[in-house]
Amino acid sequence: MDVSTFEMMLSRKKAQFSNAKNRLGGHCRHSLKLIANKSLPLITAVSLGLLPNSLLHADDLADLIRQKSQNFSQYSPMKGYGAAPIFGSPATASFYQNYASAPNIKAEHIDTLYRAEQGSVGASQQVLRTVRQMALDNKEIIKGSCWDYLNAAFNRAGVSKETVFKGEYPYGPFIDTNEIRPGDWLYYINHGYNDIEHSGLFVGWLNRENNEALILSYAGESRNEPARYKVYDVSHTYNVMRPSL
Repeated sequence: MDVSTFEMMLSRKKAQFSNAKNRLGGHCRHSLKLIANKSLPLITAVSLGLLPNSLLHADDLADLIRQKSQNFSQYSPMKGYGAAPIFGSPATASFYQNYASAPNIKAEHIDTLYRAEQGSVGASQQVLRTVRQMALDNKEIIKGSCWDYLNAAFNRAGVSKETVFKGEYPYGPFIDTNEIRPGDWLYYINHGYNDIEHSGLFVGWLNRENNEALILSYAGESRNEPARYKVYDVSHTYNVMRPSL
């Protein structure tokens, strides 16, 4: 083989290698675009092994991206009925296990309770923790009505009650529900039971659009059962008392 023939063959090999490299580079760029479109951070893709190599086909890559995207979406902070976004970490394993079998709170509401406590400060946090201990830990029966129960909880928490909104049953006026905060003592029309007046402690939103909230509610000593965390429509809340130090 003469020199000119050898140089020609070498030139062809270089051209083939360059074309293959360009195709692989384009495949990588396309795959990264798929990852970005699936809202997975690049660093996550690297750590999960999503970046393709020369042995990974496009179909395999798409399947991996779809699988990891589904796993990623499981950690979305969308919870509850329908549902309103609730931000913050979910309940710790120990917190969840403590109350998963409690008869007076549904397991799917434990995260909402945990987030309410962790996201509150000062007097509101003290009240939320106190009522949890009374209802879930001690399962206390308090003499009197829902008013007596919450009044006892505020006293134990060492906080006072500040009226931040005042209306009248059943005509209102009614508070803009955007102003309600975890730990607030609400008086509202109970649309789930003959539109009677009722009061309870607001914990958090389960369906913000429909004003459905998790409420600590006490039926009274005659029922001989502890307070329960229940779902109420608080659209027509006419009195709000907020914990204060």
